[in-house]
Amino acid sequence: MCGIVGIVDETPVELPVLEAMRDALRHRGPDDAGLWRSPDGCVGLAHRRLSIIDLSPGGHQPMLDGEADLAVVYNGEIYNCAELRDELRAVGRTFHSTSDTEVLLAACRQWGTGAVDRLNGMFAFAAYDDRRRRVLLARDRAGQKPLYYRQTATGLRFASELKALLAEPGCPRHINADALEEYLAYGYVPGEMCMLDGVGKLLPGHQAVYDIATRSLDIEAYWSLPVDGPPERADAVELTERLHELLRDSVRRRLVADVSVGILLSGGIDSSIVTAAAAEVSTAPVKTFTIAFPGHGRHDESPYARLVAEHFATDHTELTAEATTVDCLPELAGQFDEPMADSSMLPTFMVSRLIRRHATVALGGDGGDELFGGYPFHQLIQRLGWMRCVPRAVRRAVRPVADRWFSLGKHGRNAALAAAADLPDAIAQINKFFDPRYRDMVLAEPLRDRSTAVRLAPEARRLANQRPFETPLRRMTAMDFRTYLVDDILVKVDRASMLTSLEVRAPLLDPRIIEFAFSAVPDDLRATPEAKKILPRRLAEQLLPPQLDLRRKQGFELPLQDWFRGRWGDFARDVLAEASPDVLNRTFIERLLAQQQGGRRHTQRLFALTMLELWRRHYDIQPPRCGGTQ
Repeated sequence: MCGIVGIVDETPVELPVLEAMRDALRHRGPDDAGLWRSPDGCVGLAHRRLSIIDLSPGGHQPMLDGEADLAVVYNGEIYNCAELRDELRAVGRTFHSTSDTEVLLAACRQWGTGAVDRLNGMFAFAAYDDRRRRVLLARDRAGQKPLYYRQTATGLRFASELKALLAEPGCPRHINADALEEYLAYGYVPGEMCMLDGVGKLLPGHQAVYDIATRSLDIEAYWSLPVDGPPERADAVELTERLHELLRDSVRRRLVADVSVGILLSGGIDSSIVTAAAAEVSTAPVKTFTIAFPGHGRHDESPYARLVAEHFATDHTELTAEATTVDCLPELAGQFDEPMADSSMLPTFMVSRLIRRHATVALGGDGGDELFGGYPFHQLIQRLGWMRCVPRAVRRAVRPVADRWFSLGKHGRNAALAAAADLPDAIAQINKFFDPRYRDMVLAEPLRDRSTAVRLAPEARRLANQRPFETPLRRMTAMDFRTYLVDDILVKVDRASMLTSLEVRAPLLDPRIIEFAFSAVPDDLRATPEAKKILPRRLAEQLLPPQLDLRRKQGFELPLQDWFRGRWGDFARDVLAEASPDVLNRTFIERLLAQQQGGRRHTQRLFALTMLELWRRHYDIQPPRCGGTQ
């Protein structure tokens, strides 16, 4: 795991600037650092290295091939590296190290833009071709590794994290108004959009070619989710065996490292079957780590993790979280580059910090919910199917009533509004923080004069992200895979773990398992109105201890509602009392705080607003220009 930075410009790159941008990513790579400029000085590449495979100087980056006209900087891991090395040797390529960076470099030389099609891994990389005078950028299929970029009138800048771009003098620091709308709606900034105006994110499964002569950036998809659904009839036993086989191989590949490896074990289905597969393929005892919330009932899953650890005789370590950890929030707000409303960033950071004392690599269970229908709303959307029989006019009449009855902060609001909507709108309503009307209220007055069409952009994008010919479950899981997984879950894991210089790998996001889930597993083996994550649960029943409750709510989750009654609530109130009046409406926020004290459920919304203000302060970000994006 590493951090990459690049500058392309019409004048020679200033090495002190490139170095400052690179070292803003020191946490991503504490083991080594490198700088390189092209012969004409107009292309600069920089790298911070976390040594995982081939700890020798043979893995130093930026790396040049033997002809010295192709250079690469790379962040991630290629899990089919050995097969690719053999294939490249067969066509005459030679290697001087066991580094997967050298394999990537040779693949770019041999196959050009076609190299990404052959990679099984998590990655973001840049390859500069001096002969063709172009830079190739690419990101893995699931979006496990980040890549930000900023195109200017004279060139291009790119980096693993936004903070590296901000380290360049003169980088604009204004909020992107559309991204702010998205954040207030759903709690994260999705897709190619960035909270910082003028910056973009390369989408997962995409690559981009920057032509230096024409200063043009051509972006295209090299992979997408399977379009063809599963067959109508499927053998559940056969599919369970196939999932087991794929998971075993995926875990085996992700255990390969020249450093110590552990597992983030929450006690849920996904991390537990990853642990089971690791115990099957590993020749040494597996190390597992979890976090406990003693005294907080369902939030404390440490007993379940302990049960799995005992069953597989793992070397198990447990960490206790306390409410005092609110002190970490300002640091995390800066680390996350863009504001995020997912409070589980904190336990993810804490368990990453714990693991880093014992290991440099950890395996996690991320992706299982999006692939196999593991969220409660995957069931809810199917339960609402009966509403489609109610005439649209009746549902439209009911919606304003539901809006008034289930006011903001009342439990069940999103479900009630979804029930009164058509299917695409219902999916867009699920898990929403602020509706358009309430976004108007929470925003400062200068930002409220935007057209209705623009203000509805978050919902409109959700509608555009759905495939109309698919079942409700396939629509929902595909949208979650392309949005929530990429821009919430994977961002949370990447930034929280990399702050501690820990590499986290996700066996369930192996491309073969992704394609298997979407093309071979029918809805009735993913989620139904009565059950969720059915196929992984079948596998879990075979592999895990029988006394483990597989139907409970699972995953690292803070007891935030409890903590907000004490120090967390005081902290949020203090931060929001001084929120920028050019961005947020303090009067409305005071109303939310008062309602929270009166029993309304605004905890996640207040957390979202707190993280937005902490992020803005940390990077000294200014309000949107003229209330819009430029």
